[in-house]
Amino acid sequence: MRASDYEFIRHLVYERSRIDLGPDKRELVSARLGKRVRATRFASIADYCLFLRSEAPEDEVANLIDAVSTNHTYFFRESSHFDFLRTVALPDLAGRRRQTYWPQLRLWSAACSSGEEPYSLAIVLAEALPALAADWSWRIEATDISRRVLAQAQAAIYDEKAVSRMPPDIIQRYFQRGYGPQEGNYRAKRFLQERVFFAQLNLVGDALPFSEPFQVIFCRNVMIYFDRPTQEELVHRLARQLVPGGYLFVGHSESLTGVRHPLQSVHPAVYRRPPAARP
Repeated sequence: MRASDYEFIRHLVYERSRIDLGPDKRELVSARLGKRVRATRFASIADYCLFLRSEAPEDEVANLIDAVSTNHTYFFRESSHFDFLRTVALPDLAGRRRQTYWPQLRLWSAACSSGEEPYSLAIVLAEALPALAADWSWRIEATDISRRVLAQAQAAIYDEKAVSRMPPDIIQRYFQRGYGPQEGNYRAKRFLQERVFFAQLNLVGDALPFSEPFQVIFCRNVMIYFDRPTQEELVHRLARQLVPGGYLFVGHSESLTGVRHPLQSVHPAVYRRPPAARP
């Protein structure tokens, strides 16, 4: 991959997604673009770049971003976050909901990848909320920039390896085991799928489509791909989407130290919008 082509790809990806590939990712990007070049039947990366420079449709730019993005996830990844949600955040929110007139508990999985994170959140709520606030309805919004992984998430089908980290009783309660052609696969049960709503979204480029704020936002392992100005822009964007007293979860490798933001640190990689002062 020529240096000039890599610089073009770097700038195009940053312009459209704000993902900062950095000068040290040339070999990685070259390997990932190889699959895209073969799929589009160009002779070389140079020819593919020429196509992107001239007449590429918007869908192909989206495919490019998808090709160079990392979508590594699994159920209950960074499990301490789900423990904190269950034992601290949910009891706190349930205790304050009547005073704050929240008719619904709303969560946002802001980089949901292939769905493991939002379905993990749904399982936590299905398990914990009946004992805390049985009459409180809940909903999870799940977004990602990649249409490919969103298609996988909406199908809600996972292989045996993907679900193997969960206890057998959780798998039995929340997943249907496949038979025949689907042997070895597991699908999230319908009642769980009905609580999760997927949509394609560029976190730092698109207007946010939500009319109501959230009590909980998970935006994990995304900001590591952004430069500092983009990180600050995103954190402020997310903070505005939280109710007073709402919680933001980021990845454990994504400390906000050095990033200007209006949130309070309450736990490793967990932040809270300050509660509104009582009159």
